[in-house]
Amino acid sequence: MMTPLYKYGFFGDEMSLIVAVLLGIGFGFCLERAGFGSARKLAAQFYLYDMSVFKVMFTAIVTALLGVTYLGWIGWLDLSQVYLVPTYLAPQIVGGLVLGVGFVVGGYCPGTSAAAVATGRIDGMVYALGIFAGTFVYAEAYPAIKGFVNATPMGQVTLPQVFDIPWGVLVFAVVLMAVLGFWGATRVERWIGSRS
Repeated sequence: MMTPLYKYGFFGDEMSLIVAVLLGIGFGFCLERAGFGSARKLAAQFYLYDMSVFKVMFTAIVTALLGVTYLGWIGWLDLSQVYLVPTYLAPQIVGGLVLGVGFVVGGYCPGTSAAAVATGRIDGMVYALGIFAGTFVYAEAYPAIKGFVNATPMGQVTLPQVFDIPWGVLVFAVVLMAVLGFWGATRVERWIGSRS
């Protein structure tokens, strides 16, 4: 059997929606159980005394990267069938900065705000309303900013293509970054903790 299952027709649109809902519920449950449905837990990241968000998210990235890599190497996953979002460098950098500022100011990202809403947190509900309002404003402003949104197109590219390096070198570099990042984050937590 080869994955991705949906692209190869192992299940249709209806089943894909059911799978998406089940995965979403599971992801939200895990976020809440980890404490990530609380803005205080997430804001602690930016004060450097609790680096759990960094550690968990980087662990998820490395786990997914290694899983995709090994499944591709053993022939269970056809990487050519995995959808890549096209890169528009300048607008995506600006969008990332806007999202980052929103994360710092509001204490949530879109996923964690959904977990907060599900558990009845008022600040999460306000944040989610902000997401909907921002989406509406973006949609209304789109005709005026369409040129910028579609600026600097690079197509569907990967980092190995951009930097002309083998896939394995990238995987090794990301894993090394993660190990060094975890070590550094733990040191920072201890240093901040010793000062308070």
